[in-house]
Amino acid sequence: MIKNFHKGSFILLSGVLLFASLACNATFTVLNPTPTPVPPTLEPAQPTETSIPLSQQVTLVAQPFEETSQSPIYTLKAQIPQLTGSDDPRVQVFNQRLSELVQKEVDLHRQGFLQNPVTPISNGSSLDVTYTLISQYADIWSFKFDFRFYSDGAAHPGLYSMTVNYDLGQSRELALSELFLPNSNYLEMISNYCIAELSKQPGFEGPFSEGANPTLENYRNWNITPNGLLITFDTYQVAPGASGPQTVIVPFGELQALINPQGPLANIAQ
Repeated sequence: MIKNFHKGSFILLSGVLLFASLACNATFTVLNPTPTPVPPTLEPAQPTETSIPLSQQVTLVAQPFEETSQSPIYTLKAQIPQLTGSDDPRVQVFNQRLSELVQKEVDLHRQGFLQNPVTPISNGSSLDVTYTLISQYADIWSFKFDFRFYSDGAAHPGLYSMTVNYDLGQSRELALSELFLPNSNYLEMISNYCIAELSKQPGFEGPFSEGANPTLENYRNWNITPNGLLITFDTYQVAPGASGPQTVIVPFGELQALINPQGPLANIAQ
């Protein structure tokens, strides 16, 4: 009796799966998460907390996502950072935020790929989303996401970045302005340093120099590193396309006078 029941359930499940595959050309695969190497935790010069930070209770893993379609042809792949090992609500909010960030970009590219001809011009379209944990200091996590894509028939592939600097203890993302004293000219200081560094590279002139002007949009991609702020400029932002994306690390020493002593960088920048 039990064997027959299992057999019937298997047949029913197979029928459902067959119907789903016929109804839609796209196939979806969510793979098992794989551990992500975590850079060494930056230790504060003089630890003041006695309780174990939430970040020391969790493990960072990469949750893979894959979706393919044959009409039109496209492949969507992504690695989504997720924390495991704790049922703390702050961990759940963190996981949801990063999952939504990646999924939003995946959805946008899917919509674009679906507009392409059913008969491919090349080998179809693709999107590959990867991430790097730039640093982790106590409950502050700094991520950089890279989105590599190609749309069928385009002259060349594309690449852009997004960054997330997250305070897990306070369950929220950090804004660049929070790192510095109120009403300070931190953007001008960062911009001046970046312009001086970028000017050493060929191609940084004319309209490309505007990509380093002191605006929040130009400096939307920033990460905390042990030695300073890592600024990422997307392809074409401050250099010709052949040069690809550009990065500059602004040393904390250049910004020390403007750093908020009550802010996230207070201990890191010492």
